[in-house]
Amino acid sequence: MDVENLVAIDVHTHVHRSVNAPPSSAEDSEHLAAMAKYFKTAAAAFTVDDLAAYYRERNMAAVTFTIDRKDAPEDPSRATPEEIAERARDHADVIIPFGSVDPARGAAGVAMARRQIEESGVRGFKFHPSSQGFYPNDRAAYPLYEVIEAAGLPALFHTGQTGAGAGTRGGGGIRLAYSNPMYLDDVAVDFPDMPIILAHPSFPWQEEALSVATHKPQVYIDLSGWSPKYFPAILVQYANTLLKDKVLFGTDFPVLTPERWMADFEKIAIRDEVKPGIFKDNAVRLLGLGKAAG
Repeated sequence: MDVENLVAIDVHTHVHRSVNAPPSSAEDSEHLAAMAKYFKTAAAAFTVDDLAAYYRERNMAAVTFTIDRKDAPEDPSRATPEEIAERARDHADVIIPFGSVDPARGAAGVAMARRQIEESGVRGFKFHPSSQGFYPNDRAAYPLYEVIEAAGLPALFHTGQTGAGAGTRGGGGIRLAYSNPMYLDDVAVDFPDMPIILAHPSFPWQEEALSVATHKPQVYIDLSGWSPKYFPAILVQYANTLLKDKVLFGTDFPVLTPERWMADFEKIAIRDEVKPGIFKDNAVRLLGLGKAAG
């Protein structure tokens, strides 16, 4: 990966479709259709290969993942964490694969995480407490964190309310309370050597997220899942000051494109000297990708 010449590193993108899936329309997925409606965009389902081509064209790199759910219906059209990591080997210039394991899998999940690290070569892990149905500080999840911390990898946790499940019957089964970022304060205490990324502006718990990220050295915030024009003023204030080295560019692609996110970002009061860190340098340091500026 030619880090020095990248425009940006998007730390939050999704792969929804397997490279082996038959042709289909993204509108066929109720989840993707609902997300598209929420974000006022077209429904899209990308493979790893599609994603790589898209970000390579823009001279950007992308962290990407899917979300493992133990009790999800079998769906051969969806990419697995293992497939994402395997295909990422052919796109190492632009794709950084994260694994995913539902903590409900117990001991089998711990073994699964080890395989994703040792055999698949994932570079971090994605958790979605609201869709996986667990509190991040539940001790049942701790054996997973032990494996991740021992490997020196970061863990990215969905926080707050974004478009997932919004407007669907029963919110699509998404329980918002699981994603209060304050639960991750316990995780940061108990796993001080595991970098933690709080994904998204953490509505309605933005101040809790800022508090945890300010207090715990290894906690970062990604700015995905919201157009920057809706960022609360206090998030902008902290991104400009106390957390300027710990805030990360992320889109939640494909529901938000880099172009749309960056255009809206230019309209908010982020200082010019802070932008290189947000767009790339902070992620370079966090992910161990090479030399970052500053």
